[in-house]
Amino acid sequence: MRLYLVHHADALLPSVDPQRPLSSVGLQQAEQLASGAAARGVAPAAIWHSGKLRARQTAEAFLRHCNSFAEFKMVRGLRPEDPPDWIRDVLEGEDRDVLVAGHMPQLADLARLLGASGPFPLHGMISMERTGPRRYEESWRELI
Repeated sequence: MRLYLVHHADALLPSVDPQRPLSSVGLQQAEQLASGAAARGVAPAAIWHSGKLRARQTAEAFLRHCNSFAEFKMVRGLRPEDPPDWIRDVLEGEDRDVLVAGHMPQLADLARLLGASGPFPLHGMISMERTGPRRYEESWRELI
């Protein structure tokens, strides 16, 4: 099982738009990141997002580029303040490749909990492969 953790692309400030959609730069970042992932052969069976607009818009780029037939849904436990062990436990029941589009600090905490090394790339992604129960090995990371 492969896991792809994606930090949402650049978003507008809350003072500009309280819903915080992706900025024009963020829309380009999401497309570039998703296109690069597709070139690496990323084709997750499931694409999960937090439900926040910026994460959903980022996830939609991966749906378009990587697997338009993937299960696409909002998953509880992916908000910035959610404990990372919630998603770790949900992932234990998965045997499909999953892409998660979420937020800091939750994504960085989840990556660390699963065994990633180094800081999480801002507006980037980390690819991990399950090596055992609740353990993953980092395969690669992509920066924008």
